[in-house]
Amino acid sequence: MYQWKQKREKKSFLALANGMVFRGWSFGAPVDRVGEAVFNTGMSGYQEIVTDPSYAGQFVTLTAPEIGNYGCNSEDMESRGLFLNGLVIHELNEPSNFRAECSLQQMLVDAGVPAIAGVDTRRLTLVLREQGSQRAFLHVSNEPLDESEAVQRARAWIGLDGQDYAAKVTAGKCFQWNETGDFNVVAVDYGIKYNILRLLANSGMRVTVVPARTTAEEILALRPDGVFLSNGPADPSAVRYAVDMIRDLIGKLPLMGICLGHQLLGLACGAQCGRLKFGHHGCNHPVKNLLSGKVEITSQNHNYALSADEVPPELEVTHLNLNDNTIEGIRHRHEPAFSVQYHPEAAPGPHDSGYLFNQFRRLLER
Repeated sequence: MYQWKQKREKKSFLALANGMVFRGWSFGAPVDRVGEAVFNTGMSGYQEIVTDPSYAGQFVTLTAPEIGNYGCNSEDMESRGLFLNGLVIHELNEPSNFRAECSLQQMLVDAGVPAIAGVDTRRLTLVLREQGSQRAFLHVSNEPLDESEAVQRARAWIGLDGQDYAAKVTAGKCFQWNETGDFNVVAVDYGIKYNILRLLANSGMRVTVVPARTTAEEILALRPDGVFLSNGPADPSAVRYAVDMIRDLIGKLPLMGICLGHQLLGLACGAQCGRLKFGHHGCNHPVKNLLSGKVEITSQNHNYALSADEVPPELEVTHLNLNDNTIEGIRHRHEPAFSVQYHPEAAPGPHDSGYLFNQFRRLLER
């Protein structure tokens, strides 16, 4: 259990590549790591955050001040494990909820994920917002380490740009998610979340999940009615094999993408993709559907976005982020393919974006 005495001993720290150091106390696994520091503005959902494979390679700073109150349980897992490099919070609380099966601390320790509490997360968030996401080094072990050395280790880390993290988090083999449904759908796992699979199944689809490096020929051999392109971590430009696979499938099968899948579909159609200053991470981002005029409250987790300056003529922009006008949705003008940058399965609205899975089903019905 969490030791309150440990709380008062700020022996751990997060060192940023810009030279700043944020001190606190360790409450996760006692292992040092490098990673990219980002912030998430969600007020709840920490278990869904730490089990989202899209956070691989990152230290997630939670802006909500009180974390851990409702514990963790097996039903709220979004993947088979924890893939983030570390967690940064302000105040850790013991769980007090009838659904809790373990504490957040226990989940992190069991998964070997380091974490630090007692950090001035408001100040850290302001730094990341003003200066952008930072390469960082998290020191939580008992190994003596000078803060200046930790800063140097952060600066020496290769970072996430140009790195294929989808291959690191994807399932190692093909598996069947559900046994019944009106349509056969292949879901390509670049770091897929379980609730996406649940909603595809609830929409009447029999879902087969395949690893990230599955080729177009291998997918077509499964004789699907459509293909779903999942979310995932890091830089889409590094996942060239996926871009080639998607390009081979356009026009042959209906396609739907979310997050990384959205970026990969755009790249396959000739769009460009670039890094955002500090990314979009949270469950309160307003997105306007340009086709209906409605505004959706969305959940987001990405550091890269399609460039609004270089949209190929065969693509139509369907959604825009109202915070910064970045592209949040596209559809092909001539073929049955569309995607969104945000996460409709996370349901922060809670049902603002549920229509997207029905939209995919309508493409299958045609």
